[in-house]
Amino acid sequence: MMDQIVTGSTDTHLVSLDQSQSGNVIQSIHKQVVNPFFDLQTAAQNAGFELKICSAYRSFDRQLQIWNGKLSGMRPVMDPFGKPINIQKLSPWQKIQAILRWSALPGASRHHWGTDFDIYDASAMPENYQIQLIPEEVQGNGLFAPMHNWLDSYLESGKTDFYRPYKTDKGGIAPERWHLSYRPLADKYAEILTRELLAARLKNSDLMLLDEVLKHLDDILQRYIIVD
Repeated sequence: MMDQIVTGSTDTHLVSLDQSQSGNVIQSIHKQVVNPFFDLQTAAQNAGFELKICSAYRSFDRQLQIWNGKLSGMRPVMDPFGKPINIQKLSPWQKIQAILRWSALPGASRHHWGTDFDIYDASAMPENYQIQLIPEEVQGNGLFAPMHNWLDSYLESGKTDFYRPYKTDKGGIAPERWHLSYRPLADKYAEILTRELLAARLKNSDLMLLDEVLKHLDDILQRYIIVD
């Protein structure tokens, strides 16, 4: 069962949250993360923010759709600055690296675990605004930047076990200020996600560029999957 949780092959560890006053009404997170998340929401509310989840659990199959969609040209692929690029001009390995900059490899996404999710400040959103999850939204004068500035201090205060796994740019995954992880559970799942487990799950799928991924899997693990 743990292997299935880690690779996004089951949803039995999840519960659904009803965010009835936002456009992203139902989000699923790990049942053990519900109360810590509510505590974080309350702290944000007391500080004047309406912290909501815009993307939580994603299954292996959903992550596979995203991956194959990007390689087939059905979904945009972004450069390090969040601007669309034409990956058809890239080599297979360059294509994989471009996608991994912003999107996880199926079977290796932290969103599989229910411990990780992307957040926003619902109170700051204009009517009909479409969340993009780009750096411009969460830094500088971005509409969600004030909440994240407050969150910086709150995360460092020791009052919560949430943290940002993609806080800094280490040459792999782009920094994602909007991505939070519940460390007590996430660290346990990260230890279970071995190269052998991931390779076995990928081989049992229709992942595009599978052979190339397996060829570079050790590098992918070090640069795009393992975080501090």
